[in-house]
Amino acid sequence: MKSSVIIFVLLLIYACSNSIKKNKAKQLAEIEKIELQPSFNKIDKQTYRVYHDSVKRFFYANIAQTNFSGQFLVAKNGKVLFESYTGFQNREKGRHMSYKTPIHVASISKTITALAILRMVDRKQLNLDDSVQVYLKKFPYHGITIRMLLNHRSGIPYYGYLPQDQLPDSVFITNKRILPLFKKNKVALYFPPNTQFSYCNTNYALLALIVEKVSKLNFPDFIKKDILDPLNMSSSFVFSGDTSKFKEIGQSYNSKGINQGINNLDFIYGDKNFYTTAVDLLKLDKATYSTKFLSSVAKKEMFKGYSYENPGLSNYGLGFRLREEKGRKTLFFHTGWWHGNTGCYATLRKDTVCMIVLSNQYTRRVFSINSLSLLFGKYCAFSLIDPKENFINTKEAKIRLQKSKN
Repeated sequence: MKSSVIIFVLLLIYACSNSIKKNKAKQLAEIEKIELQPSFNKIDKQTYRVYHDSVKRFFYANIAQTNFSGQFLVAKNGKVLFESYTGFQNREKGRHMSYKTPIHVASISKTITALAILRMVDRKQLNLDDSVQVYLKKFPYHGITIRMLLNHRSGIPYYGYLPQDQLPDSVFITNKRILPLFKKNKVALYFPPNTQFSYCNTNYALLALIVEKVSKLNFPDFIKKDILDPLNMSSSFVFSGDTSKFKEIGQSYNSKGINQGINNLDFIYGDKNFYTTAVDLLKLDKATYSTKFLSSVAKKEMFKGYSYENPGLSNYGLGFRLREEKGRKTLFFHTGWWHGNTGCYATLRKDTVCMIVLSNQYTRRVFSINSLSLLFGKYCAFSLIDPKENFINTKEAKIRLQKSKN
């Protein structure tokens, strides 16, 4: 009888202890969520009204005048100045766009991938100057670091330019298939590592593989656990093949309103395949001001240019494009363009302003949002579309890839 009582008491103590631990963990998680969304100075009513009216006027004059379908949001000091959700989530079924509709943001996904890497750096799980070969054993190139993948200075070619016989339209390519294809084709680098800049999706597809290697989680699950859940980005996810999610997303349409569907490159993530909303992106932007989310050291590395071989106003940091000019404030942003989806996420660090425009029907008007930065200060509002910034054009890139195979 005594032994039964003792066992019962021990089990009770164990259960209570577990309950306390769970409650404590929950409390810590809630505290972390609060700390990841820092407080900003309040905007007085008069200033707010001026900003609101100006942003609204800009939207209707520059974005919404041609059947815009998508989401638009501008915030200062964490407070939304103006937002609009218009058009169709799904034209075929007559479903309208809402603030909860996830849209494929194309290359804006690179910002999320970069943040995942930098948070790992903050936790000392990896270093920016580690060789890629430390993490990806089958990586065939020497002298390329994680930093070079992040700032597009690796010289690695774009996987989408592989010969048609190696990349047939009928075969869906995943991140894990990229390296074997490069090795099999003995693909040469475009240039020696860290000698120049050339924007390339392959860099970020490989970074997603590194995240998986270090975290031992698949990339979509890691992003959800490490970024989306802590920031309450409840409408966001990384697509990795679960087509059941297509019921809730904003379908992709060309300029004539024709649904674009998917192709053989639509299962690769890290460089794209992040679905989100303007509201969720604002939560992410606010978190980037918190040292609990990203250290000051990591932010310094992220928000600076790395490529100055060719003088100009365009540059690239770690997951952010830059427009910088002496005597003007730097504009940090990332554009996106995949199928019919186009968009831009810009962050004005000197004035804590976030500008977001996402469209699920092809339009270049989203790229005009750069001029709105002048409302908040003397920013370098140079065009967001710069054909010279990649230095290796599409035609030349394809020729080089074909030559490397032969």
